[in-house]
Amino acid sequence: MHLKVVAILVFVAYSTQNGYEFIFQKTLNARLFRLKSILHDDEEQNDDNFRLLLEEIMVKNLLPYKCVVLLSDDIYSGTFSKSWFRRFGPYITFIVLNVDEYEDLLSPSDETKSALTTAKNEGCQMYIILVSNGLQVARLLRFGDRYRVINTRAKFIISYDNRLFDKSLFYIWKRIINVIFIRRYGGERSGQSIPWFEITTVPFPSQITSVLVPRRLDIWTKSKFRKGVDLFRDKTSDLRNQTLKVAAFSHIPGTTKNLQTNTVRAVLGNFSGAEVEILQTVSAAMNFRCEMYEPVNANAQMWGGKQASGKYTGLIGEMVGTSADIALGDLYYTPYFLELMDLSVPYNTECLTFLTPESLTDNSWKTLILPFKPSMWAAVIVCLLISGGVFYALARFHETISRIKEKTKNVDPLSKKRKIITLSMCPDLEKLDPNVKYTLMKEKYNPPKPEGEAVGLYQFSRPFNSMLYTYSMLLLVSLPKLPTGWSLRMLTGWYWLYSLLLVVAYRASMTAILASPTPRVTINTLQELINSRLKCGGWGEVNREFFKMSLDPSTKLIGENFEVVNDSNEAVDKVAQGVFAFYENSYFLKEALVKRQLRFQMSRVSSASNQSQEMKDIAKEDRNLHIMTDCVIKMPISIGLQKNSPIKPRVDKYIRRVLEAGLIKKWLDDVMSPILNAEVQRTPEESKAIMSMKKLFGALVALSIGYFISVAALVAEIIHFNYHVKKDPNYNKYSRSIQYVKKAE
Repeated sequence: MHLKVVAILVFVAYSTQNGYEFIFQKTLNARLFRLKSILHDDEEQNDDNFRLLLEEIMVKNLLPYKCVVLLSDDIYSGTFSKSWFRRFGPYITFIVLNVDEYEDLLSPSDETKSALTTAKNEGCQMYIILVSNGLQVARLLRFGDRYRVINTRAKFIISYDNRLFDKSLFYIWKRIINVIFIRRYGGERSGQSIPWFEITTVPFPSQITSVLVPRRLDIWTKSKFRKGVDLFRDKTSDLRNQTLKVAAFSHIPGTTKNLQTNTVRAVLGNFSGAEVEILQTVSAAMNFRCEMYEPVNANAQMWGGKQASGKYTGLIGEMVGTSADIALGDLYYTPYFLELMDLSVPYNTECLTFLTPESLTDNSWKTLILPFKPSMWAAVIVCLLISGGVFYALARFHETISRIKEKTKNVDPLSKKRKIITLSMCPDLEKLDPNVKYTLMKEKYNPPKPEGEAVGLYQFSRPFNSMLYTYSMLLLVSLPKLPTGWSLRMLTGWYWLYSLLLVVAYRASMTAILASPTPRVTINTLQELINSRLKCGGWGEVNREFFKMSLDPSTKLIGENFEVVNDSNEAVDKVAQGVFAFYENSYFLKEALVKRQLRFQMSRVSSASNQSQEMKDIAKEDRNLHIMTDCVIKMPISIGLQKNSPIKPRVDKYIRRVLEAGLIKKWLDDVMSPILNAEVQRTPEESKAIMSMKKLFGALVALSIGYFISVAALVAEIIHFNYHVKKDPNYNKYSRSIQYVKKAE
């Protein structure tokens, strides 16, 4: 029997030294259970002293706890008796798990997963893990940390096992810091009648180097603690000047890299920005130092992404690989980042939008129609048609009344004030029939007035003339004669008042347009960007995933052709060429605009001979760039922390205080002030209202249209005269008025 026990112990020791984490099969489990029965007799399984220690810890910290997880195996299952639950049951909700000795807790059963998930969702504040196999506990903690099914910021009570302090688990004890280990000493087997228990914890905030040595907190014996210290004191309030590694790269407004080196920024890696100021404030409050560094190839990788091998690059790779404790770089508060690291409470909300080129289409030809909106123009046209129709109807009504009056007088209107023209006065009439008597009006070359036509109604008596004179009044052109009839006169007066108000409004709006800078044809909405058919792209896989996973059809359409770029200067150059739209936050895009303009200013200062041909070509094809006014999304921005970081609650607390004090807005203004000042100096001419032919291009277009219509009308009149008037039998080129006289008779 003893040989079998020794063989099992040797096998276990050999497997542990070689790093094999195995789960015993059924035969081995049976032997191990018999081995544990030898080492732990029935008295130790139901150890009253151990139960009393746990009860005293619970009573001492009873108030904060509303939910407790009890996880044990067959060896420790007897610790939690009915009296335990009877004593704490009214105050605490217990979630009890009993794991088998052969269960692999790195991939636990569905029942275990469900219980752990329930405990996490219920917000359990304490985990009591009493499992004799330290390898199972280690695998359970690794599983809970990886998939976040265990609240690592809760308080833990774990039975002591040396295998929990292996080097591969050091990262766990940087995240689970509110933990105590209970180690038993003495007992009947050791020759001591009274057992005693040592209570230790991990040495946080001290750095764990090559060996983890637990720090003793207290000793419990004879039903009391020797020192009575707080077993779960807050370890994050004072980090005791420990050094935390901070990974960062330049991404305005969170971080900017300074070219100058000074003693103040030497420790911070020559970085400045809003996030750097926040980190300095938090580090002063929590008493820790920052060692900032820039990840390899950060200018191209930035946040980084997942490679085919499963590893991460860039800033994410530093956090996933636990090389850095804090990450700075305008991290978006999105599920993509939350799965890989912890994010602090958002300190700012940034407008994420696109940098787009201004349209090549010149809209100066629209100057004449820009003062009114399309709905206003539609109303003006409708009023013009209605008014022209009303003027024509009233004119026809008055003509009818005039004819009735003339007929009642029984007088021939053509006999009034006529003058007989003899043949001697008009020798041209000799060619005509001498038996016909011709009469002419006093105006020799004007036809006689039709029967019944009243004076002053000829402007509106025909539909075309009515529309023409109505339109001329709209342009403030006076009528040649005041129309006859009080109804027409009243309507004319009110129509003139309407025309006056409309023209004054049009002139004022036109003056404002001509006095303002040249209008810019820009892209300001997501739908306009889609209609422009520009290629869209941005930095990092996180932006592409955001567009692909969006439920909005327009946003998802952009995500299908979204390109990942690694160079902002190259992306801005493509935007300037009119073939690309660059996606970033508005602060970053403003900086990119200023950088590009400064680059061209420096090239202009240098001699033309020194300027490269490529730069000349780019400058020749360059155009103004524009930041979309509509935000694609208002994105919360946070500071990155290691996954399940224990300092997150306190960091959130200080960030909220800084935000409430208004310091973050002040720091953002300080970061952006040089860029905004450079932008103001860059565009002084754009604010001047200088008149140019380009602004008056609309007038030239209107004049050209008038010339075209006039020439077309002239050609039509010539054709009508040659092919219609000349072919009339009554036509006489010497006295054309005779033709009208014959028609009148």
